[in-house]
Amino acid sequence: MTTVLFDMDGVILEGPRTDPQVYADAADAALVDLGVEPTPDQRRDFRNHDHERIKTHCRDLEIDPARFWELKETYASSGTHDRLRSGERGIYDDIDAVRDLGERTTIGLVTNNRHETAAFVADYVGFDFDIVRGRDPTFEGYERRKPDPYYIDDALNDLGVTDGIYVGDSPKDVTAGRAAGLETAFLRRPHNRNRERPSNATHELESLTELPSLVASTDSS
Repeated sequence: MTTVLFDMDGVILEGPRTDPQVYADAADAALVDLGVEPTPDQRRDFRNHDHERIKTHCRDLEIDPARFWELKETYASSGTHDRLRSGERGIYDDIDAVRDLGERTTIGLVTNNRHETAAFVADYVGFDFDIVRGRDPTFEGYERRKPDPYYIDDALNDLGVTDGIYVGDSPKDVTAGRAAGLETAFLRRPHNRNRERPSNATHELESLTELPSLVASTDSS
């Protein structure tokens, strides 16, 4: 049967991305761990993702930029997990279709989000994904995010397959999936309801509940 890989934010988890406050809190915690007190302007940059600015500030404060980034990613994962456990961030009510599909074919979770969070979410929802792949906690890992197909290619290589379907909620998901040689399914969610369907999307879904029939039709064609 057809291998199906899923994006995470906006597909499994409600909302298209991690709340910026999670990253702000994570940066602050990392700076405390490293024992430095940045200026307000430096702190603002540390809370964002401009690598060159972050590296410059780390040199000025005499801290290791790679260590800061790793700590920030770790604290961001912790904050995200706490929000899921508390119910502050939810999961979509149609994701049982993923569980059902996983009983019949190979499924995977491949996300721009941190690998630590991807692994947590896979366990949290209780799905038996055959592969889970998120970004590495390095500057290079962050730069490999979609639309770069790096992590999708990596997952396909680990699975030993070259075709399938990638399910995502954004144009960059479609671009990355197509670049990896997959069919793509553009999933409608409240945050992208009025967005034009990407021209290179193979399929369009109103709900994950439509996916099993799509896979069945793909297998029979």
